[in-house]
Amino acid sequence: MTERETAIGAAAERLLAATAERRPCAPVRDLLGPVDVDGAYQVQRRLVDVRLAEGAVVSGRKIGLTSPAVQRQLGVDQPDFGVLFADMDVSAHAEVPMSRLLQPKAEAEIAFVLAADLDGDDLSPADVRAAVAFAAPALEIVDSRIAGWDITLTDTVADNASSGLYVLGEARLSLDAFEPRAATMRMYLDDVLVSEGNGAACLGDPLNALLWLARTARAYGEPLRAGQVVLSGALGPMAAVTPGVTVRAEISALGTVSATFSDKEAS
Repeated sequence: MTERETAIGAAAERLLAATAERRPCAPVRDLLGPVDVDGAYQVQRRLVDVRLAEGAVVSGRKIGLTSPAVQRQLGVDQPDFGVLFADMDVSAHAEVPMSRLLQPKAEAEIAFVLAADLDGDDLSPADVRAAVAFAAPALEIVDSRIAGWDITLTDTVADNASSGLYVLGEARLSLDAFEPRAATMRMYLDDVLVSEGNGAACLGDPLNALLWLARTARAYGEPLRAGQVVLSGALGPMAAVTPGVTVRAEISALGTVSATFSDKEAS
């Protein structure tokens, strides 16, 4: 085993232990370096394989680092992605269980649900648009196994792009009835406005983010499939959430999506 393979294995074990023990861990960049994106995706793949072996079902993907400001902060020039599992979807829950989270923050996003596979050799914007069954308003509840959100690109990619849970709102609009780039968003914590943004803040257009993901996922040998959910990236700044808070996002045309977090963690 090479030194790099040993480091990848150690990073995966550190993140798995943080998840199992519900205790944030030190960053993994001390093992991988701050910019080893390929190595970080190998760590992510190991974490995904563990979940699949446990019986988890992939429901889609999430796109992160779509904001130019966040990219500048982390010194990167492209987004990243993580894997969504069916048990991350808490849309039908009366409350979001804080017991499943460590350091949660909420982001308002546009979710796309696919009607067709995106597995072509040279995917175009038209291919991506045609593959979307509908868009829905979404809250992504991002989380980090890294203590204090002390992350570089390597840390967040390895940690499944800081994935946590997600909530889809009730609206379902085709792209004939809704233009993602033109969307405006306001997000509230208990009726206090904490975030504003628009579709153009997400790589210029959330469909640009979807195209990037479709091409990247195919290059990694795991193309997007019909029926999958894609969380296309935040439309504005994220906000930390605390027990008992209600998060509500209003996305023009798509309407409202909300989630109330349980008032205390399960023992």
